[in-house]
Amino acid sequence: MKSFLTLLAALLALCALGFLLGSYESDVYRKLLLWIALGLSFNFLFGISGQVAFSHFVFLGFGAYWVAISLVHWDLPLAVAIASGLLVAAVAAAMIAIPSTRLEGPYLALATLALGQLFLLGIASGRDLTGGDSGLGGYSLPPILGFTVKGPWYTACIVLMLGLTYVILDRLDRSSFGRACRAIRDNQTAAQAMGINAPRTKVIAFTITSVLASLAGIFYAFVDNLVAPGAFSLESMFILLFMVIVGGTGRQLGAIIGVVVLYMAPFFIEPLIGHYHFMAFGALVVILIIYKPNGLVSMFDPILKRRRMAALEKAQL
Repeated sequence: MKSFLTLLAALLALCALGFLLGSYESDVYRKLLLWIALGLSFNFLFGISGQVAFSHFVFLGFGAYWVAISLVHWDLPLAVAIASGLLVAAVAAAMIAIPSTRLEGPYLALATLALGQLFLLGIASGRDLTGGDSGLGGYSLPPILGFTVKGPWYTACIVLMLGLTYVILDRLDRSSFGRACRAIRDNQTAAQAMGINAPRTKVIAFTITSVLASLAGIFYAFVDNLVAPGAFSLESMFILLFMVIVGGTGRQLGAIIGVVVLYMAPFFIEPLIGHYHFMAFGALVVILIIYKPNGLVSMFDPILKRRRMAALEKAQL
């Protein structure tokens, strides 16, 4: 109950912040929230299930393009566009996962890198369907239950999506499925010897996290009412990987911290050193990895440890 109230308070605070920001700050804030949702799902895939896959932005782009194409070209109702997009994403993720998750180490990474390149090539050459290199626009979020959702109210919708993503992944991590994922990550041979079906577990983890990435993509499509290939590049995928590593691999709080720090860093660095901020950003990532190999979240471990000890002592009284 206490954890539920804490989560509810956090979500309400995030929604309230959206009503206090200006237009530019709100745009940055909405994209930060989407990056956090992506970071959480990729952290489960990479940090908890141990799959080095670079297909997360493929499914982000798939969700964004699917809902945009559904509205612009197919004239589907919003609910049908969202439901069908998530269903197709789940089927596509499972079809990709069944052969690719049997690969180990760099082979899985290379296979998903190739998938990313194929996706970018496909949407860039889609012309009338996807808008090609210029992207696809000319649409907007349809009214929901008769209400036009925009501005801070749309920010609140993104916060709800983020909360749903967090709850789903937290429940999975605390379940027997999450323990199986961690066991496979640490030692797949030993996990299989204990009766864990490693291929099936990895396929399910890949599918769930990919669908959550597509869900974030659907919400991304209405942030600027434009989807373009540049937003789903491999460069963004590597930045997401760095965010999870810097924050603390395998920990949800770590993913959140890593995304916030590395997403916001350029906004503070660029005004100080201009176009050299990319070099400074890279140096910052290297320094954080060297001096905080367990992630920035490890700085909070002493506080969390004291809270656990205090709770244990209180329970014993």
